[in-house]
Amino acid sequence: MVDRRTALRLAGGGAVGALALGAATGCADEPVRAPDPLAAQEVMARTDAAAATAAIALTPQRQTALSAIATERTAHADALRAEIARVVGVYGDGTTPARKTRDLAAPFAATTTGPDAAGTAVPPISPPSIEQLREQLARSRKSAADLAVTQSGYRAGLLASVSAACAAHAGVLLA
Repeated sequence: MVDRRTALRLAGGGAVGALALGAATGCADEPVRAPDPLAAQEVMARTDAAAATAAIALTPQRQTALSAIATERTAHADALRAEIARVVGVYGDGTTPARKTRDLAAPFAATTTGPDAAGTAVPPISPPSIEQLREQLARSRKSAADLAVTQSGYRAGLLASVSAACAAHAGVLLA
């Protein structure tokens, strides 16, 4: 025969177990999100900066203009990374949450990433010609402009600014 105290302990333990099980399965069912659309813009900015730096090897007489492009495109990448981190959020201890994001290259695969886990490192590249760099910056300009019209507020303004800077780089600094 089970006394009342033992019955209450069993019921309480079962309730705690049910809550723990619910919490564990709730975490496993976290939705898989699409990557932040600004992440691709950040990678493009870092790639452009690396290309401008590499182009100095082929055209050292244009070092000043190419260095300015590299510096500004790096600043664009940093601003885009800061906006991505702002949207994801930061915990009180300064760390950022991990999020499941879908890899657009493999539409059914999901990886856990945080705002700093994006592949922002640019592999070494061969030095582009000035014409190739101008075309690359034109693609970056168009991509940022196209994305700006789909965004709102600060994000739209940031992307419009990036697009305008790329136009100036390609049309003025590399003319």
